[in-house]
Amino acid sequence: MYEPIRTPSVHSPADDADFPHRSREEELDIQLAGHLAALLAVTDELGLGPAGDRIAEQVARLRGAPPARHAALTDAAPASLHRRAHALAGRALVVAASRADTTAAILSAQRMDAHTEALAAAAAPSGHLVGAH
Repeated sequence: MYEPIRTPSVHSPADDADFPHRSREEELDIQLAGHLAALLAVTDELGLGPAGDRIAEQVARLRGAPPARHAALTDAAPASLHRRAHALAGRALVVAASRADTTAAILSAQRMDAHTEALAAAAAPSGHLVGAH
């Protein structure tokens, strides 16, 4: 009644494929370098040179080559850039923790703290009371 399957399933794994496979650690290195490179671009746009240099060192360590530094400005508001940098540092922290990269995790956490402080300082009242008599 049923005819047997004569061809291999398209869902079977290709064990003898001839393309290179990356290990989980290599994939995490690539992912972490990408998050840190994005963080570097925002950090450079904010004009935070020493912090950018530290991030660039980590990207170079992960990629084996120094990263391209961000030169163009987007004219985005500093608060927006700090929020974006905070989110990128958080992503980098998650990946760094996943691959047990203490150096990158500490750097990411420090950058998150720095951007949190910058956002808090921008939101704090300036001390001038408007409309007070």
